[in-house]
Amino acid sequence: MKKTLAVLILSVQVLSAQNIAQKLDKATKDLMESSGAVSSGLSFYVTDENGTFIYEYQGNKGLSTASTQKIFTAGAALETLGENYTYKTTAGYSGSLSAGIVNGDFIISSNGDPTLGSWRYEAYKPENFKKKLIDALKSSGITKISGNLIIDDSYFDHQTIPGGWPWDDLGNYYGAGIWGTNWRENQFDININGTEFKGFSYPLENVKWLNDLKTGGSSDQSLIFTAPHSEVALINGTLPAGKTVTVSGAVPNPPMQLGAEVQQWLKESGIELSGKITTSSQLELEGKVMPGAPKNIISSYESPTLDKIVYWFLRKSVNLYGEALIKTLGKEKKGNSSFKNGVAYLKDFWKSKGINPNMINFADGSGLSPQNYVAAKAEVQALLYAKKQPWFDVYYDGFPVQDGIKMKSGTMRDTKSFAGYHTAKDGKKYVFSIIINNYQGSGSTELQKILNVLK
Repeated sequence: MKKTLAVLILSVQVLSAQNIAQKLDKATKDLMESSGAVSSGLSFYVTDENGTFIYEYQGNKGLSTASTQKIFTAGAALETLGENYTYKTTAGYSGSLSAGIVNGDFIISSNGDPTLGSWRYEAYKPENFKKKLIDALKSSGITKISGNLIIDDSYFDHQTIPGGWPWDDLGNYYGAGIWGTNWRENQFDININGTEFKGFSYPLENVKWLNDLKTGGSSDQSLIFTAPHSEVALINGTLPAGKTVTVSGAVPNPPMQLGAEVQQWLKESGIELSGKITTSSQLELEGKVMPGAPKNIISSYESPTLDKIVYWFLRKSVNLYGEALIKTLGKEKKGNSSFKNGVAYLKDFWKSKGINPNMINFADGSGLSPQNYVAAKAEVQALLYAKKQPWFDVYYDGFPVQDGIKMKSGTMRDTKSFAGYHTAKDGKKYVFSIIINNYQGSGSTELQKILNVLK
């Protein structure tokens, strides 16, 4: 009797899986036979929560992923660095302290903390870092710095932008580069009415603007172009007439921006700075030698723990965090912070978990590069691996709920992707990835129609 019941249950499960597969196949082929998909590439793969295969459409086909790439970076970082990993920023002085006067330079140094001065974390906002720093200066009895204020951005190498990022992404907030010392997520906001600048979220240091904006349309269609270390920024495109719009850009020199704000804090606190603001990169350009890490540390500041960073990385798709994690993995596991080394480590990590390396052709840590090529099957394998790990709850918590499904999305020009987990009304649990490239219709809407079959 028990054997008969087990066979019956298994038969029902098989029939149910076949029924879902048939519905997925119809919905998928309807999309691929539509006019908007005549030249599209699609990769789709679905299993149950145990990894049992349910359906695929070119599941091995590598396509540009956009931000679903982040599921790989987040998982590797949680396992390699640990949920409680923190970044650190220190402040101290070289030389000596006598009668309140620092006879040397004052140096702020970080190991790449992408959250320094972020607004996302209640206890880690710019004013928190400011208070800790000024309190430390006053507690040390410092009233004057006779040397320079140096922001040390040397922990990572000089390349702040992955090589595969498009130029028209770089100056916008989502295309901010990653530095050894970062500040306010390397982002600024401008309030613009028509084509006229009305104000910045904070004074932007040493940037001159070329304004090619036009008025037109009903939405923000502007683009900002900045380059690392550049003092010239360009904005073009269109903004609605007679309406104030907030446009967000990428800071071209975050260490120098932090230095300018620290200088202002010193002035407000009555602490004199005799020298100038500079960075380790600027000293190198001038042929000067960085004085090295200060022996006299007066303040040490830690970032939120990695579990909290990963939450925002996945939930709000913060590209800056992905590239910080890539450089950190390269630095800590390969001894070199280049993007090349970090990406190589990421690929090796997932290869060691059983994913075919030919299905994970990574170019960065965030998915912003169109040179990322990943198969849907590989994304599902990564999601299934994560499900068995002690850090899974942290990972899963970061996935947004979209259209009733717990999933990470990705969007670029003519590219849309979704990857995640879903529990259907009948209790069945699915793991899936779907990616479409060069689709001329509404990719988000059409892919969600397919995923609705799993509900």
